[in-house]
Amino acid sequence: MRVLLVEDQSDLAGRLQRELQDQGLVVDRTERLDEASAALKLVRYALILLDRRLPDGDGISLLREVHALQPQASVLVLSAMGSADARIEGLDAGADDYLPKPFDWDELRARIRAALRRTRLAGRSVQPITCGRITYHPDTREVRVGEDVLHLRRRELLIIESLLLRCRRVVTRELLIEAVYGFGEEPSSNTLEAHVSRLRKRLSLLDAGAVIHPVRGVGYLIDDT
Repeated sequence: MRVLLVEDQSDLAGRLQRELQDQGLVVDRTERLDEASAALKLVRYALILLDRRLPDGDGISLLREVHALQPQASVLVLSAMGSADARIEGLDAGADDYLPKPFDWDELRARIRAALRRTRLAGRSVQPITCGRITYHPDTREVRVGEDVLHLRRRELLIIESLLLRCRRVVTRELLIEAVYGFGEEPSSNTLEAHVSRLRKRLSLLDAGAVIHPVRGVGYLIDDT
C-alpha cells in the first residue's frame, strides 16, 4: 500500500517516513502542495498524511483535489494548528482525521492503522485470496502457507501482495516497481529480481503449492503448481 506524506519539516518527515515504512508501506514524500498535486495525478494512494503550514499554502486546500482524483484515499491532517476551530475547519473541508502537533507517536500509529483499515474495507473485498497453499488476508495483510504465518521483509510483502491480488495474471515489472518503491528510491537493475528470487525459494522450501513465474520482457505471475 502506498502513502503520500506532505510535510516540510525535514526531521519530522524523515521519522514519519521511517514509521510508515516499518508498517510495510511505500512512502512518497513531498514538501509542497504543487508537488503533492502532481503526485496525485500519477499514483494511487491508500493514505495521505497532510501538514497545513506548507511553503506554498494551507494543506487543506489540497483536499478538494484529493476527493476529485482519489476518493478512496483516507486523509489524516497533522498540524500545529490544533485549536478546536482549526480541527473543525479541516474536518469540514474533508479530512478523515485530524491530529494536532505535537502528537503521541503511539496514538499516531493507531490512527494510521485505523485509516488503512477503512481504506482496505472500502476499496476491495476482504475475502481471503488463495493460491496453492498460500492464503492472503487483505484486511490484516497476513500471508499464510497452510497454517503457518509467512514472515516477510517489507519489500517482499509488497511484492507478494501485488502478485496475489492479481493471482494467475501477469503483473508487469513497472507495476511491481511502483508498488514497492517510493519517490526517489531507484532500484538497481537486479534489485527487484533479487527480492523475487528470495520469495520463490521460500515458497519452494515451504511447499507452498504456488510458484512465481517470470514472464520474459514483461514481469511475473503467481500460479498454482
